[in-house]
Amino acid sequence: MPLFGKSPKSPAELVKALKEAVNALERGDKKAEKAQEDVSKNLVLIKNMLYGTSDAEPQTDIIVAQLAQELYNSNLLLSLIQNLSRIDFEGKKDVAQVYNNILRRQIGTRTPTVEYICTKPEILFTLMNGYEQQDIALNCGTMLRECARYEALAKIMLHSEDFFNFFRYVEVSTFDIASDAFSTFKELLTRHKILCAEFLELNYDKVFSHYQRLLNSENYVTRRQSLKLLGELLLDRHNFTVMTKYISNPDNLKLMMNMLKEKSRNIQFEAFHVFKVFVANPNKPKPILDILLRNQDKLVEFLTRFHTDRSEDEQFNDEKAYLIKQIRELRPLPEH
Repeated sequence: MPLFGKSPKSPAELVKALKEAVNALERGDKKAEKAQEDVSKNLVLIKNMLYGTSDAEPQTDIIVAQLAQELYNSNLLLSLIQNLSRIDFEGKKDVAQVYNNILRRQIGTRTPTVEYICTKPEILFTLMNGYEQQDIALNCGTMLRECARYEALAKIMLHSEDFFNFFRYVEVSTFDIASDAFSTFKELLTRHKILCAEFLELNYDKVFSHYQRLLNSENYVTRRQSLKLLGELLLDRHNFTVMTKYISNPDNLKLMMNMLKEKSRNIQFEAFHVFKVFVANPNKPKPILDILLRNQDKLVEFLTRFHTDRSEDEQFNDEKAYLIKQIRELRPLPEH
């Protein structure tokens, strides 16, 4: 017990005080400034309970369990996220730290906070919509990527209409927000392989019509990142069905052939990794084969001169040699 001053507040008292301060902040009455101070002060106390300080260890599991239960019962996690833009700069960071710590809590193999959020998906939707607001976008991104580590939460996010807003968020004009949104977008589409493959198969047309816009974006970074991610998605064996569908569409092949000729060498290089999947496919549909045959000589000549300075990159040179050989040996399908 401290020698001076009051004994520390219990988890229930802390959550109650924070909840009252957040409510006052939300009302925006005359005491808003005082409420903001109270929110910040109580957030620090909760954070110290979870992480400890230079002078004190984190609290025992029993205290943390009580704290978590109070947070669930009071619906405070949602209130904090809904009012995040009203909380001061340091307080926003504290919300993310508290949220991520409580999210990682385990009891044996159970993750109680994940179970709780599954019953309150509004928490996830509010976080996803956080990218609409510049002052909280990065804090929400930190929390979203922590959520995306858990398959049950990633599933809710992928299958919500809000997921498709990411195609807009990754193109916003503020670079750090666009990059952060892309990291979350990529995490949702790649972390849980079977879940992602099922999602892409089920929503193929919708996802790839949106994706096409990213590949044609005016923004160089968006184009490069989305092209690189496309290569990763197509080459992941879990996405075999999606890959087969993608490389059967002649419009996709034409786009990649145009991207091979882009001014940017980085874009050329990423396009090469998608283009090679079309060429390596042993069962090319006739429209794909026709395009490759029509451009056979040009492609051989182009690839022979393509990125010849990458002499150190053994894998790239092997793949390039293989593609040239494949294209040279292409023959029309026998007429029936």
